[in-house]
Amino acid sequence: MTVIALPRVRRRAPVALGVCLLSFAAFWWAQRAAHVSMIDLMVYRAEGETVRAGGDLYALRTTEAHLPTTYPPFAALLFTPLTLLDTSTMRTLATAGNLALLVAFVALSLQLVDHARVEGVWWASAAAVWCEPVWTTVRYGQINLLLGVLVLWDLTRRPWHRWAGVGIGLAAAIKLTPALFAVFLLVTGVVAYARRGPGGPWLRHARGAALTFAGATLLAASALPYDSWRFWSRMVFETGRVGLVEDTANQSLRGVLARLLHTTQPGLWWVVTAAVAGSLGLGVGVAAELRGRRAWAVAACAVTALLISPVSWSHHWVWCVPMVLILGTLGRATAAGTAQVTAAGTSLVFCSYALWWVPHGPGRLELQQTGAQLTLSALYEGAGLVFLTLIGVKLWRTNRTV
Repeated sequence: MTVIALPRVRRRAPVALGVCLLSFAAFWWAQRAAHVSMIDLMVYRAEGETVRAGGDLYALRTTEAHLPTTYPPFAALLFTPLTLLDTSTMRTLATAGNLALLVAFVALSLQLVDHARVEGVWWASAAAVWCEPVWTTVRYGQINLLLGVLVLWDLTRRPWHRWAGVGIGLAAAIKLTPALFAVFLLVTGVVAYARRGPGGPWLRHARGAALTFAGATLLAASALPYDSWRFWSRMVFETGRVGLVEDTANQSLRGVLARLLHTTQPGLWWVVTAAVAGSLGLGVGVAAELRGRRAWAVAACAVTALLISPVSWSHHWVWCVPMVLILGTLGRATAAGTAQVTAAGTSLVFCSYALWWVPHGPGRLELQQTGAQLTLSALYEGAGLVFLTLIGVKLWRTNRTV
């Protein structure tokens, strides 16, 4: 009897898929055992109901936590289909949808680093589902993975593609933070042009993002004129509506400074820190892009946006997935032990749930954190800064050898 040996790749893919499905099933069971509330998903549905009823979107307070509407009006328009589903079905579909989006997010991240093998996608997805930002995204029924997929889909297209900019523009119209990617494209194009290079592709990409954002925003304004006026003239400036700045879950520089200085208003300290971090982070991203390092540039831009945002909840840090994948491939490509150690350390940070080991919750306990507690509650920002520093050093060394 003749035994035909299948190629190793063909044998590995089904095994990886099976492990991924088992991991997802265990994750689903764990979420159900934890009785997750999907509280943000309930807010989204309430926003959709308010739109359909013609109510005041930004006067809305819903769920037991009396949470307000914080996203632009365009997002509320997209949430209206949720009102057609019963709660149980909506939660099931949200969980399944987020798991599917995680696979897409991982696949696009690996595509950025030219390692988009099928079995690699399944292995990475099986592990990534257990990191704290992904767990919390699904727990709350959040849309972070959707926004990440929109951005990465856009940035893995050819710059002259007719849909270039659409993903970033839509993501920014739903939630403002991804707009930094459009700024990154614009600055890259301007710098390239100033160096007498071909800045057109980046400028066209940025223009596509701006036009898409404007179109979505104008669509929302035509459907919800009062809510649009209120958001863009007032609510967009009221960052306090989002939550307490010192909350441990706020993994932005502003949150770190609030806890470090034991104040709810870090004020000028945050403005200066965010300006410096934003300039340096964007500079690293632009430099990486001009060197042909698109993966480094995208991750640097994402990390910069998370650091300088007034509020970056821990679940916003789903960008840790491409961060770890980039560090891992960087280590293999250059035999750089530092990159491999950093990749392992970054994985540990985001899978340890360590930021929840410190005092937090009612009573503003975060303002009383000291020593090791402050360190644990700043792990995500620390990991982001280390990542930017490592990429910056790599670029500097590459420049010196050219």
